[in-house]
Amino acid sequence: MIFITVRFTVRPEYRDQWLALVDDFTRATRAEPGNLFFDWSQDVENPDRFVLLEAFADEAAGAAHVESPHFKAGLAAMADAIATTPEIINVTIPNATGWNVMAELSPRG
Repeated sequence: MIFITVRFTVRPEYRDQWLALVDDFTRATRAEPGNLFFDWSQDVENPDRFVLLEAFADEAAGAAHVESPHFKAGLAAMADAIATTPEIINVTIPNATGWNVMAELSPRG
């Protein structure tokens, strides 16, 4: 599994529009055959920062994503809205296929 985390700091005037701005990109990526998940979060301490957690089944799926027309269109749409160059962590996790259940916590009752 290819696991990627990206932090985007957006210009304040784009904060409330960010998720709508990346909606087409998000939907298209989630529909890719090798996409395992593609989830956005907004930082609670810095509302201008959004974090993207994404994973792809393998290197081929990751490469297909980066080469897709919606990837290029998504980056073009984001370019005017970001305040800084995004920060990224990109790792390969052998034998992983997605999320696992957390052993240390479960619902009561």
